[in-house]
Amino acid sequence: MTTTFSEIPETYKIKSLLHQKTYLVDGELKQWEGDTAEVYSTISSTENYKPTLLGTIPQLGEKEALDALNSACSAYDKGKGLWPTMKVIDRIACMEKFVEQMKTKREEVVKLLMWEIGKNLPDSEKEFDRTVDYIYDTIEAYKQIDRNSAKFEKNSGVYAHIRRGPLGVVLCLGPYNYPLNETFTLLIPALIMGNPVIFKPAKIGVLLISPLLEAFQNSFPKGAVNIVYGRGRVLATPIMQSGKIDVLALIGNSKSANALQAQHPKGNRLRMVLGLEAKNPAIVLPHADLDLAVEECIAGTLSFNGQRCTALKVLYVHESIVDEFNKRFSEKVDALKFGNPWETGVKLTPLPEVEKPGYIQELIDDALEKGAKKQNEKGGKTSENFIFPAVLYPVTKDMRVFKEEQFGPVIPVVPFKNIDTPLDDMAESNYGQQVSLFGKDIDTLSPLIDTLVNLVCRVNLNSSCQRGPDVYPFTGRKDSAYGTLSVHDALRSFSIRTFVASKDNPYNNAILKGLLDKKASNFISTDYIL
Repeated sequence: MTTTFSEIPETYKIKSLLHQKTYLVDGELKQWEGDTAEVYSTISSTENYKPTLLGTIPQLGEKEALDALNSACSAYDKGKGLWPTMKVIDRIACMEKFVEQMKTKREEVVKLLMWEIGKNLPDSEKEFDRTVDYIYDTIEAYKQIDRNSAKFEKNSGVYAHIRRGPLGVVLCLGPYNYPLNETFTLLIPALIMGNPVIFKPAKIGVLLISPLLEAFQNSFPKGAVNIVYGRGRVLATPIMQSGKIDVLALIGNSKSANALQAQHPKGNRLRMVLGLEAKNPAIVLPHADLDLAVEECIAGTLSFNGQRCTALKVLYVHESIVDEFNKRFSEKVDALKFGNPWETGVKLTPLPEVEKPGYIQELIDDALEKGAKKQNEKGGKTSENFIFPAVLYPVTKDMRVFKEEQFGPVIPVVPFKNIDTPLDDMAESNYGQQVSLFGKDIDTLSPLIDTLVNLVCRVNLNSSCQRGPDVYPFTGRKDSAYGTLSVHDALRSFSIRTFVASKDNPYNNAILKGLLDKKASNFISTDYIL
């Protein structure tokens, strides 16, 4: 296949390059005069294929990284800082100010999502809107937590006023596949709980943060949010080695998480909130509704070209129906439209990583050498910025595509006769995020569900794996996650229960009453936030 070029609609043309010349530290948008890196899109703007230059970003060094760290530490100020001690209602006001300004940048951010990571227009719009909704939901959840805390408890003659307090300085690193949404599911709860944050945008999907810099600067107190640009190794290493980071918040892969954790001199002090890789399977039972299973497996394997941690990355199909499944599934895959993100009806889009088509081809070649066959006609056809999804069958354990998280458009299908085959593989796997289970026989499903909930953290019945709705727990076992990132759980992950205890006697009770009457303390308060 060849790269498609269609006339780019006026709205989505790159009319001027975005040269990001500032970074946010200590409440200031600091000018950068040093080295910069060019940001390219794998989407072409010309009929003869050529990557499109989008702009440049600063390549900050160790000094700037430590400046950002010092800024965050000063904002925390050993727990005395303005942000960690601020009233809940005032922190919420800052967040509301930010999100209102953020909404004015929707068009710019959506356009950059399409160009930088190749996400189609409907999904780019959905990512932005879902992130805005997430912020509002987080504000509401925080209000509810505070309402529940606006009281005193009494046990064994001791009063306790229990609230959730910040943990300290947070280093936040997000992924390229959801550079806005998943990054903000770390950043927003960490921030609203009173933790100063150092945030480095993902390696791809970095320019789309630029339209939001001013909103961050003017919505939050000095040092509460610090945004730096450059290579992760250059910036994150000295920050972690300082031992001054209290929380590592990362969505990425376990190798990066392990490497960063190892840099911290006091690992026992480091709280981690991690969303990592997965190899989510689908299990298609003999009595499954095949049309439904095929439709959901298409969405699960190939939404955003399979570049999702929640993507279905291996399909186990019972041998009695596998031939019919492969036929229907392969036809559906070949019918998917490839094109640029803004084209109507496009499901497959250019891959943002230049090296990804070559890597996917390696997986295909390895599988074919070891006995698999391509089930769809278009499978493996390549262009300069894409490789068409290949459906591979039968896939065995010795193939790379079985073991490696492909994070792209290739779909391994494994036949099974005995249900213990997928169950044993899942138990042996390094990952344990989700599974999709297709079937309708109650007697078969019930023991399976009871086992699967102990192997993964979400069992999707007759539907593809996914993160949302955001109010539900999003986590994983083994190498797939550490901590839970639902709206409510994320607020808990980035905070700790802390309280004031007071013996029940006239002397202490008079002091407590005075504190409440004068509203002198931001912590000791029974005010109810509406």
